[in-house]
Amino acid sequence: MAAFASAARSRRRVLLPYLQRLLHSSPGAAAASPLNPSTSRFLRHASPVPRTPDHSPHLRLPDARISTLPSGLRVVTQAYPTATRMASVGVWVDAGSRFELPGTNGTAHFLEHMAFKGTRRRPNAQVLEVEIENMGARLNAYTSREQTTFFADVQARHVPAALDVLSDILQHPRFPEKAIQRERGVILREMEEVQGMMEEVIFDHLHAAAFQGHPLGDTILGPENNIRSISKKDLEQYISTHYTCPRMVISAAGNVSHDEVVDQVKDLFTEFSTNPTTADQLAEANPAIFTGSEVRVESEETLAHVAIAFKGSSWTNPSSIPLMVIQSILGCWNRNGGIGDSSGSSLARGINNDDLAEAMMAFNTNYRDTGIFGIYTIAPPDALHDLSNLIMAEFRRLASQVSETEVARARNQLKSALLLHIDGSTAVAENNGRQMLTYGRVMPFLELFARIDAVDCSTIMETAKEYIIDKDVALAAVGPISSLPSLSWFRSETCNSGLRDRSFWADLLQESMPNNAMIVLDVSNLKLTALGIPPDLGNPQRGSVGWKFSAPTQRKETASVI
Repeated sequence: MAAFASAARSRRRVLLPYLQRLLHSSPGAAAASPLNPSTSRFLRHASPVPRTPDHSPHLRLPDARISTLPSGLRVVTQAYPTATRMASVGVWVDAGSRFELPGTNGTAHFLEHMAFKGTRRRPNAQVLEVEIENMGARLNAYTSREQTTFFADVQARHVPAALDVLSDILQHPRFPEKAIQRERGVILREMEEVQGMMEEVIFDHLHAAAFQGHPLGDTILGPENNIRSISKKDLEQYISTHYTCPRMVISAAGNVSHDEVVDQVKDLFTEFSTNPTTADQLAEANPAIFTGSEVRVESEETLAHVAIAFKGSSWTNPSSIPLMVIQSILGCWNRNGGIGDSSGSSLARGINNDDLAEAMMAFNTNYRDTGIFGIYTIAPPDALHDLSNLIMAEFRRLASQVSETEVARARNQLKSALLLHIDGSTAVAENNGRQMLTYGRVMPFLELFARIDAVDCSTIMETAKEYIIDKDVALAAVGPISSLPSLSWFRSETCNSGLRDRSFWADLLQESMPNNAMIVLDVSNLKLTALGIPPDLGNPQRGSVGWKFSAPTQRKETASVI
């Protein structure tokens, strides 16, 4: 026994120097040397420089299988996660609030509620609920601006029953008048709850500012008047118009058989319209135009909620992946999270070090023909000006001073977030159904990660120049926001330093001008000219030769265009 222990100690003496050399052979090893006592002990075992690992051995998931029926209905299945006896199956419809007719905003969401209130074979909600509970299943739905989803999580042996329920509630809804009246109250109470969720309120205001006069700028729930007036006829018309086979996908994941699901769908989903009109065609007929404008709501809150946004990309635009990486570079931060000066986001570090906000979150939302991305922040009112300066400086920095290190870190964070998203059959079915509607296929993770890894710092800077520099800004703010800079200030801060200096002098000179005068900044020859104009032309406007700065007014704006 003593001889064995002696041999083990001998091998340890041989291996330890080798392991130490191996651990410190990476970049930054000198800095991580034990001879340097100021170096963090954690860096002795890994490089401080983020690297791009090879994920391919971990991403060889079972292929997603796709079948298109003669009606145009598409079926996608994926036997993942593999070691499970559960399954998720759902119907993804290429229809949301943006496709509602004028005056009927809220119909898509109302329909989502009414789908569970009874069918011809299941005459009321109680019968449906008992059937679902007896299977130990979960039936749910949600509505977004462009998509509506109905799905069920069940044991694998109950997939046929779940498909039967889904086909029944979508093809044979009864819409009893008593249930419609009762659901009005439910949705109005839901609206009250949403109005207490400041993040939801801000993003509704932001869409109203960014897509003025377009259904994409409307709320998903709709206004109260519409909720009180939506009728059975409106619901039936929305289904017959938008719930068509070419705009629907049946997605299943988990312990499922593709051939069996396809056969069941063929037998059950037989009564939907085969109208060939696609969501792309509807979007082309009524495109969403990004408008640089703002919505400000003064209120007696303790903190201000502010969202600053630019026009983003559509799902299929090549810039969609670089914008996802930009979102990761900007990051998110919360004072209660315990991460401050050590955050990978330079914006988060600046906010933490200068005590400018309580929370910050970058966002990036894609739609069929456009998108919206930017920063949402919660901050004390006396910090709004300095916070705005820091945020706009960070936006400009993305176009000129991005390092490969922070881009590599952002790529890794983005890939981790994407993998964490598919943590079960529900998420896999949702991911596949959404991708079928947006891309027309399911993008394998190997391909998605390769596209992410192809984004380097030059790609980030080019994308920032295209989407941020000298581009219109949409703004939504609620709370004590009197110290928040004007929309014209945010617009000027998207420019390079030369143009921002000229706008500063224009604003300075404007203070000495009469209220019925306007300063025109001629960018071509740098001349400042005072022109007398009627006082009713007071909104700032961006012209072909520069910016026109109107005389300052003391009015609370609900929606003004720049």
